[in-house]
Amino acid sequence: MSVLTDTALQARIDTLHTQSAAQEAETYRYFGARAEKGDLSWDGLDADANRFMADKMVALEPEKAELCWLLCRSLQARRVVEIGTSFGVSTLYLADAVRANGGGLVIGTEYEAAKAAAARANFATAGLSDLIDLREGDLRETLKVIEGPVDFVLMDIWTEMARPALELVAPHLRTGAIVVADNTTQFRHAYRHFFEFVEDPKNGLKSLTLPYAGGLELVVKV
Repeated sequence: MSVLTDTALQARIDTLHTQSAAQEAETYRYFGARAEKGDLSWDGLDADANRFMADKMVALEPEKAELCWLLCRSLQARRVVEIGTSFGVSTLYLADAVRANGGGLVIGTEYEAAKAAAARANFATAGLSDLIDLREGDLRETLKVIEGPVDFVLMDIWTEMARPALELVAPHLRTGAIVVADNTTQFRHAYRHFFEFVEDPKNGLKSLTLPYAGGLELVVKV
């Protein structure tokens, strides 16, 4: 049973998840071939990999998105930051949770203009646009200003951008805030700079890797 009670929203999300899953085989083939050739680095995607991924949804798996919804509800989150919006599938979960909490704002980030346009269309269809501030462009610029304390962060982005994003958001995390980062077991080495920041005592963060597919990091501001 889904955590969502809005049946129209659930139907829309189900359609988007299906579209995302349909792209997975092509994505696995591409990266598998690149890895076999030995010319792929997870420390930073090259121009060809970025070109390939420009129209791929890469939606967060439903069970992970539902966990994020539950965490936002538990925190009574009113200000949420999403690092890596893509087509906005997980954003819909976050915005629905914020709506259920009485309102607030989800600040989304997306570099690709076409993906940002598709995400905005999905937000409008779901009737959640008023709860989402999607910032298009390089997150190192778009996240320089974050008004108010942040309750929850979802980080589902290429690993080389994980630490820069966290450095920008961390000063705004309120005590008890949660950061969730995807695929931290699968790409542990590529996440090493992110973990250096998380494990630095002066940043006041504690983390635990949850046993979801690829690993899901739960980081708490203590």
